Amino acid sequence: MKLHASSAAGRNVVTAYGDDYVAVNGERHASSMVLLPDRIVDWEPQSFDQLTAEHFSGLAALDVEIVLLGTGPRQRFPHPRLTAALSRAGIGVEVMDLQAACRTFNILVAEERKVAAALLFG
Repeated sequence: MKLHASSAAGRNVVTAYGDDYVAVNGERHASSMVLLPDRIVDWEPQSFDQLTAEHFSGLAALDVEIVLLGTGPRQRFPHPRLTAALSRAGIGVEVMDLQAACRTFNILVAEERKVAAALLFG
């Protein structure tokens, strides 16, 4: 699906997505990433089953107010002990499938929110 979003110049937006990729500003990505309004960071876990508390601790170090966890083609909820570092840091966590996370990211970026989308494909 292709998306059209209006946003400030220089901000990352998801411009398309499918079951196995996300395009950011027209550039296709097919491996796990943390998408921020101003940068893209490679993310180690390649599937939901590989998530650990350390992965979420790394997200807690980002200067964001909310993390969108895109869990692949279907919504899957991590155990609360995995996301505890985010809770301790006062960072909200929203869990959704990959495509919903992409759409929500674009909305929050347009609102100039401090958001990170942690996106998994598998």
